[in-house]
Amino acid sequence: MKTTLYSGFLKSLAAGLLALGLASQGALAQGTPKMVDIPTRPGVTQRFVYIAPPNAKAAVILMTGGHGGLEIGADGSFKRGGNFLVRTRQLFADAGLAVAVVDAPSDRQSPPFLSGVRQTREHATDIAAVIAWLKQQAPVPVWLAGTSRGTQSAAYIATELSPAKGGPDGLVLTATILNDSNSRAVPQMPLETLRIPVLVVHHEQDACRVCRFSDMPPLMEKLAKTPKAELITVTGGQSTGDPCEAMAYHGFNGHEAEVVSKISSWVLANKP
Repeated sequence: MKTTLYSGFLKSLAAGLLALGLASQGALAQGTPKMVDIPTRPGVTQRFVYIAPPNAKAAVILMTGGHGGLEIGADGSFKRGGNFLVRTRQLFADAGLAVAVVDAPSDRQSPPFLSGVRQTREHATDIAAVIAWLKQQAPVPVWLAGTSRGTQSAAYIATELSPAKGGPDGLVLTATILNDSNSRAVPQMPLETLRIPVLVVHHEQDACRVCRFSDMPPLMEKLAKTPKAELITVTGGQSTGDPCEAMAYHGFNGHEAEVVSKISSWVLANKP
C-alpha cells in the first residue's frame, strides 16, 4: 500500500550529526575509494569512484548535478567535487552502502559534458552498465540517487529501464528539478509507471528557480501511483552564493550528515 510522509528535520540534532559525519574524527571510514573504468557503448567507457564497505546491504549510484562533468582523475581525484552527493560520498559508505560516484562518460569529457544528453538512451546505457557492474560485485539492490540536474538523469533512467531490464531497484531524488522551461522537468516524466520505491528529499527554502518547493505537488501526485514513495523535507542550515549551487540551501549546506543518514536508513529499510 502506498504511503507518503511529509516530515521536517529536528534542528537540534543536525549539528551533532554533522560533526559526527563530516568531520570523520574518531570514526573509521568504511572502504577504500578506487577509480573504475568500464566499457559501455562501442568505443566508450564510463568512469566512477567506487567505495565498498564490508558487508554492504545495498549500493547507490550518486549522480551529480550541473553539467555532470566531475573530471575524475586516474588517481580517483575530483576536479569538481563540491556537489552535495559528491562531497558526502564517504558518509554513504560509512552508513553501510556501496557507493559509485559517476562522471560523464569518455565521449562527454569536455563542455557541455552531460548537458542536453541526460534524457537519452546512450546515457541510460552507460548507467545500466554501472548497475550491472555493481551487481557483479555483490548481489544487493542498486539505487540511483540524483541531485539537482542529476535527478533528471536518475528519474529518466528509472522510467526507461525497469529492474528486469537492467534498471535500478530504487530511486532517490534530492533537490529535484521541478519546473524548467528549457528541458523536461522530473514531474513531466512518466513517474506513475515506476514500480520501485522512491524517496524525495527537498529543502523547503530552496531558492533555485527550477527547484522551488512550491512546485512539489505535481511530483508527489505522480509518485502516489508508485508502490511506495516518501517526501522528507529540510529547513534551515546555511545558504551562501548562487541559490542553485552546492553551498546554498539547494545543496543542504549544514545538513549534510543528517540528510545522508535519513537517505541511507530509508534505502536500507525499503529494500525491494
